[in-house]
Amino acid sequence: MNPSTNRQRAIAKALTTLLPMAPYADIEKIKEMASVRKMRDLPASIAVWIATVTYVRHEHSSYDTLLAEGYDRDAARFFVVDEINETLTRWRATRLLDPDDGEAD
Repeated sequence: MNPSTNRQRAIAKALTTLLPMAPYADIEKIKEMASVRKMRDLPASIAVWIATVTYVRHEHSSYDTLLAEGYDRDAARFFVVDEINETLTRWRATRLLDPDDGEAD
């Protein structure tokens, strides 16, 4: 089988496991982000988690607004953790973002 097909299946499975109730449009965007070249060496579950956090941070939180207001990246990420977790909770995510373990980077 084609490795990209296996990768696509692994990403789809990881997305279904992590975000069982996420809207289709959001899932498709996250799938695209998890499939980019720089994520290929990562396990699918990690690529999906990184893509999910990045996508939600930019599309479903005030992160970009905080950056535009002059907050540095780390401060802006700190202030949007709750917003990210609210979205993940709505999507019935099996994992939430913990600001203390450094995964917000």
